[in-house]
Amino acid sequence: MHSGMRPRISTSCSIALAAMALCSALSLHATQEPDAKAHPAKSDLMSHVTIQVSGGEKEAPVENASVYLKYVEERAIKKDKKVELNVKTNRDGAAHIPETPTGRVLIQVVADGWKTYGRWYDITEPKQTIKVHLEKPPRWY
Repeated sequence: MHSGMRPRISTSCSIALAAMALCSALSLHATQEPDAKAHPAKSDLMSHVTIQVSGGEKEAPVENASVYLKYVEERAIKKDKKVELNVKTNRDGAAHIPETPTGRVLIQVVADGWKTYGRWYDITEPKQTIKVHLEKPPRWY
C-alpha cells in the first residue's frame, strides 16, 4: 500500500509546485504591466501649443484671426478620426491650444485683409511656440 501511495504524493507535489510557479509568473507579469503603460506611445503624448500671428512689414500682431489646427487621431479598430480645432487670436496675436497631440499637424490661419496661411508642422516638445507671418494679399486692378 505504501508503494502505491508514493507516486501519488510525488505527482501531487509536482502539480502543486507547477501551480505555484505559474501563479508567481502571472503575478510577476501583472506587476510589470503598469510599467509598460507608464511609457505611452508617442502619439499619446500631449503638448501645449502657442501660435503667434503677426503680419505686414512692421510685424504687427494680428488680432481675431482664425487659427485652425488639424490632425488625424489614429484608431486600432475603427477608421482614423480627423480632428479639427478652431481658435481665435487675442490682442497680442497669440492663440493658445492647451492639449495638442504630438506628431504632424496642419496649421491654417485665416484673417480679414491678409493672405491665408497653411503649413504642416511637427509637434515634438511639451510646450511649443510657432510663429506665423501673414502677408498682404496682392492688389487687384
